[in-house]
Amino acid sequence: MLVAPSVLSADFGNLARDVQEICEAGCDLVHVDVMDGHFVPNLTIGPVVVSAIAKAATKPLDIHLMVENNTFFVELFAPLKPEYISFHIEEEKHPHRLIQKIRSYGIKPAIVLNPHTPPESIEFLLGDLDMVLLMSVNPGFGGQSFIDTVIPKALRLNEMRNRINPNCLIEVDGGVSDKNVALLKDAGVDIVVAGSYVFKHPSKAEAIKSLQI
Repeated sequence: MLVAPSVLSADFGNLARDVQEICEAGCDLVHVDVMDGHFVPNLTIGPVVVSAIAKAATKPLDIHLMVENNTFFVELFAPLKPEYISFHIEEEKHPHRLIQKIRSYGIKPAIVLNPHTPPESIEFLLGDLDMVLLMSVNPGFGGQSFIDTVIPKALRLNEMRNRINPNCLIEVDGGVSDKNVALLKDAGVDIVVAGSYVFKHPSKAEAIKSLQI
């Protein structure tokens, strides 16, 4: 299991320090939540702060867009060369076109599904993706409780992935901890995003290691 701590739960007064700490603690990716205050009610970080995160990080960035104008934000963050840029299928009218655009920058495209969105909604896009991110909380805020229905949803997506595009990774974001990571792994999940669990743990290294099962 790969671990991508979400900097949404970091101490923004000591952001560079926290990013360096999770990288030194053995994380696999640095998850960056970008929210525009429209698609979700919260407003988070822009390119200046994400650029600072990129400079502090020694692990690849995993940028999760929770925005209305996906193309604008893809163009904004592409120069930072993250490993992944993911966008919500619920907001994008032309997902195939956007997938191609992300890939044209040398970045791996990913699609995000909200808790209510079935995996079948992206069946005909799955062959073009490098990752699918399943939300296990409602997007917009950190520290929420894990939504259990993501487990059968991951199982369904895993079956589709193995049939259509075995190289596509499955990521889960929201309420992840050592209490549910084994269930996620058994459901076929490859990457977990953990914010509060990692950043509020007495030892970031221990928290990350407990998820890398």
